[in-house]
Amino acid sequence: MTGIVGVFNHDFAPKLVSEGLKIIASRVDSPEIYGEDRSALGDVYFREDSVIAEDRSRAGYAMVRWQGEKVTIERDIIGVKPLFYSLSDGFAVSSERKVLLKLGFNDTFELNPREIISYDIMEGEATRTHKEFFPQGAEHQKERDAIKSDLKALILRSIKSNIPDEHFGLLLSGGVDSTLLAVCLKQIAGAERFTCYCAGISGAKDVEFAREAARKHGLNLSVIEVDTDDVESYLPEIIELVEDSSAMKAGVGLPILIAARRAKKDGITKIFVGNGADELFGGYGRHIESKDLNRDCFSDMLSYYERNGYRDDVIAANEGVEFLMPFLDPELIEYALKIPPELKIRGNLHKVILREVAVEIGLDEAFAFRKKTAAQYGSGFDRTIAKLARKNGYRSKSQYLRQFLGRENLRLGVLYSSGKDSTYAMYLMQMQNYSVECLITLRSKNPSSYMFHTPAIDLVPDQAKLLGIPLIIAETDGEEGSELQDLEKALLQGREEYKIEGIVTGALYSNYQRDRIEMIADRLGLKVFSPLWHIDQEHEMREILRAGFKFIFTAVAAEGLDDSWIGRQIDDTDIDRLVELNERYGINIAGEGGEFESLVIAGPNFKGELVIQDFEIIDEGMGAWRMTVRPGAGRN
Repeated sequence: MTGIVGVFNHDFAPKLVSEGLKIIASRVDSPEIYGEDRSALGDVYFREDSVIAEDRSRAGYAMVRWQGEKVTIERDIIGVKPLFYSLSDGFAVSSERKVLLKLGFNDTFELNPREIISYDIMEGEATRTHKEFFPQGAEHQKERDAIKSDLKALILRSIKSNIPDEHFGLLLSGGVDSTLLAVCLKQIAGAERFTCYCAGISGAKDVEFAREAARKHGLNLSVIEVDTDDVESYLPEIIELVEDSSAMKAGVGLPILIAARRAKKDGITKIFVGNGADELFGGYGRHIESKDLNRDCFSDMLSYYERNGYRDDVIAANEGVEFLMPFLDPELIEYALKIPPELKIRGNLHKVILREVAVEIGLDEAFAFRKKTAAQYGSGFDRTIAKLARKNGYRSKSQYLRQFLGRENLRLGVLYSSGKDSTYAMYLMQMQNYSVECLITLRSKNPSSYMFHTPAIDLVPDQAKLLGIPLIIAETDGEEGSELQDLEKALLQGREEYKIEGIVTGALYSNYQRDRIEMIADRLGLKVFSPLWHIDQEHEMREILRAGFKFIFTAVAAEGLDDSWIGRQIDDTDIDRLVELNERYGINIAGEGGEFESLVIAGPNFKGELVIQDFEIIDEGMGAWRMTVRPGAGRN
């Protein structure tokens, strides 16, 4: 397998590169790149006047190109192959974050797949170029059968193009994605050409599903069943390897790691996986409630590299195998993102068109339409991690797993409005071991801004003090074009001043806000985390109270709400009333339609309680009231 280590404009470049290569020596066969002395480059590829180190697979690539005085780094647009960089002391790049951290480059960032960075060795300056992602065009206007025919052809062509000459493997969970791949591979190459692998806790649903699928479709299957003690021994390894202590990444990564390790032991180095199908065809639970499914699928593909890319690539590299990902074929992605939503979701059934195509190809209908839980649940690893956390005296899985990494996952900024959603979203990310480096607040002069919360916004500095987090406040006139420019400047300040790698939003259902934030963040190379996206509104409200937050309403504008709600601390009885108003008038229980605005005054991540000393209730007419608070009216 291939790895990249490069250091430029640094006095100890050769030494650092040598040390970096030792860290990933077991899985590196690429050239080393360092310094200005070309005679020291060693075994490199020369193409015209360039020196290239490349980490490439069938699914993606990461590349460092040295031409004259310019060093350019780039990766595939989806982010299948990872690449990290640091500009803190010269210019350093590596295919693994841990390499740069161990070499002393603490301000390390993952290269956004839509970004190209060129570093001028003489000037010591970097320039960034943005690449466009897949186009968001009109949905296909063809008949259902025609779309299914197109999709079938694209899937089969992509699978066929990925089949290697040697005996290969397939990660099989018994769900539609992996079983469809298995049936196609059997038809194209023959069952004797590949072995299926499934890893899980003994008796887990995925293990049983995989066995049933193999029996029904005549597949060769190797099952690796593990117990609680095995999981406990694997956890330090998987956390250190993927450099993330979130329970989800550990729970998903473990069956992949264990299965890949067995495959390599069997002499297999090429393994098919079903990555990408959930993102493209609406396979996640939140997709059921989506108001714009293809936009959500587009968003999921944008963030694929954060959720899956690095985890899967570093596992593959560690085990000396390559994952083959036919669903991530660019032509297939572009086509799937334009399939009408009604062909992807029917009632509570996900990925409908993919299931129908699977039946046409030859998958047994019972397997094609079987509902399956996410990998971390179906494999039994999530439950086992929870069991181990309790056994070792930890209150949560994330708290338990954090010990194996020894640091937070990523440095984040929070788009902070003072309200319940942004505060709770921040709290959830903190509980998953992410470091919140700063709050970013836009103070809009337009009380009707679609993007930014305005009531009681002057109390954000008081909240920031109670949270103990630095605050960036940017002024905006609140007009559509200029407020987005102001947001971009504020996010850029967060990236440059606090070295944030991503941002947290409290978005629940607003595509208007989410789309614009994602567009700007992606252009700046920042990841976006929206942990509340499409969460049930009543559930969110009650969970906020259950977590220990206190909040009040600062504005109301809906049938059934009057000025008596302003300034009142919300409790479960109030939520009961909001549920009643939802049933009677259709208001959004969490205020997503502008029915109310909120202000958090205390919570588990606050160091005290905010007391509002001076406010006034303004009757805005038409059944709307708003709290106005003078600056400095909050007391900690």
